[in-house]
Amino acid sequence: MTTEHNDTNAEAEASTDGDDGTPTNDDRAARTPGGGSAPEPEPIEPGAPEEFGLVQAFWGDGKGKTTAAMGMGFRAAGHGYRVHMLQFMKGGADSVDGVRGEYNAITAVPGFSYENAGHYGWHGLLDGSADDEHAAKATAAFERAEALVAAADEADLGSPLPLDGDPEAGVHMLILDELLYAADRGLVDPEAVVDLVESKPEGLELVLTGSHDAPDYLDGVADLITNVRKEAHPFDAGQRARRGTEY
Repeated sequence: MTTEHNDTNAEAEASTDGDDGTPTNDDRAARTPGGGSAPEPEPIEPGAPEEFGLVQAFWGDGKGKTTAAMGMGFRAAGHGYRVHMLQFMKGGADSVDGVRGEYNAITAVPGFSYENAGHYGWHGLLDGSADDEHAAKATAAFERAEALVAAADEADLGSPLPLDGDPEAGVHMLILDELLYAADRGLVDPEAVVDLVESKPEGLELVLTGSHDAPDYLDGVADLITNVRKEAHPFDAGQRARRGTEY
């Protein structure tokens, strides 16, 4: 017994100490909550957030505004919270697939849903799309956003919601992707955006993205405003949108 105990101690020391007596990477990893290995995933079951209710806005001339919003959406859905994304102004272009990668990923995650209210092309870019159609789509999308916020006000956001439930029955997180672009281009009234934010129920986490220009109308209204600033961008060198990174 004594010999086995001594051998065990020697092995432990060899695995935790380097030549100079400092802990090795294996020892440091073993002290982490995961014990140095990836935690086992848990089944996604309906849950209710305890601290939702903030307004977040992502704007700027850099890449990653929608990506950041969807990343939070996936994180929230992983905890069993009901998440919905409504996209403005993303109706597609000749450089983008009809089905974006995020749509396939969202569909595979319980509790996360989306809808796209964009028109082909981009407003004001003379790409063959009609600007009045962009305006009509943006107006309809904003009315839909108002309906979703009102529906959340009627729901019990302090309780779990069905993961396969209709977003009109309430969601814990609502992502309004590119709404700030629509407001910046005059397709949606910025003051109407402020009214929408101020009408939201206390427990709804509202996430807004878009625009290269600062949404000053959200100062004092949004809890988090992040400027996603460009230092360098491949688009400036002529790189088109790439499958798996931009769509």
